[in-house]
Amino acid sequence: VTMAMSAYVKIAGVSGACAIGLGAFGAHGLRGKVDEKSMAAWVTASQYHLAHSVALLAMAVGEKQLSATARTYAPPLTLAGIVLFSGSLYALVLTGVKPLGAVTPVGGLCLIGGWLSLAR
Repeated sequence: VTMAMSAYVKIAGVSGACAIGLGAFGAHGLRGKVDEKSMAAWVTASQYHLAHSVALLAMAVGEKQLSATARTYAPPLTLAGIVLFSGSLYALVLTGVKPLGAVTPVGGLCLIGGWLSLAR
């Protein structure tokens, strides 16, 4: 595992732990405090967060199986997608600031780009 990918292993570990913690916070700390739509957004954020943390880990430990393009683009796009997609949903639920919802699709595009770069 290269130095860059070694960093992604650590980032994936921290990200996965955060996803579990935030999912639990949503289930236990937000239930009954936010409306159903907000709760659904939180669940989506935490599920995508965890799934893509695992994907990031797989990219890092399986780097030898990846093309140069995939090694270059998939991990940073996936990380950006986690931050922008899940992060914007978490922030939207916690603050109620609706314009944060405009960031979510940008994060989704980053996640899609990360997956598509694996195909190159």
